Amino acid sequence: MRKLIEYDHLSIDGRFSGDDWWAAQMKVALNDNHFGYQLRLLEQASGLVLGRVTYETFAATWPTMTGDLADKLNSLPKHVASTTLTETTWNAEVLAGDAIDAVAQLKESGDGTLVKYGNGPFSRALVEAGLLDELHLSISPFVAGSGESLLSGISTTPMNLTGVTDIGNGAVVLAYTPSR
Repeated sequence: MRKLIEYDHLSIDGRFSGDDWWAAQMKVALNDNHFGYQLRLLEQASGLVLGRVTYETFAATWPTMTGDLADKLNSLPKHVASTTLTETTWNAEVLAGDAIDAVAQLKESGDGTLVKYGNGPFSRALVEAGLLDELHLSISPFVAGSGESLLSGISTTPMNLTGVTDIGNGAVVLAYTPSR
């Protein structure tokens, strides 16, 4: 059975979007530790799980990039949750039918890890359905003050802290598993 891991970038106040968030995030210098963490996360990956917006953003960006992380991301199959996409590129397929049911089937269909990037309603639905095995939060050293919160609107979900990694430049990655 595959494990589903989500990786997200957040501000200290738990925001992941908005003009203030993007302006501050662009000032955080990513370094080799940041990219190394993601590479380690992807070592056992058998595919990526993405929502439509993240897929469209990544598909427009990553194919033009080079380096170990780009090579790994570009080579993996992508499974995209969307009710509107009819065509894909970048080694991707749209999940058929209900996206939550499709992810449950993906988890049952093989070994390795599925890594999910992006956040929003799809992330919340995966947590609510009990499909998320690990949540890795890259916390950047700023307070956004506005923007969307990562998991707002879901029921209380106890989590266990399983790791803290200092990736430099004031950023840390906190790893959690849901208490089950």
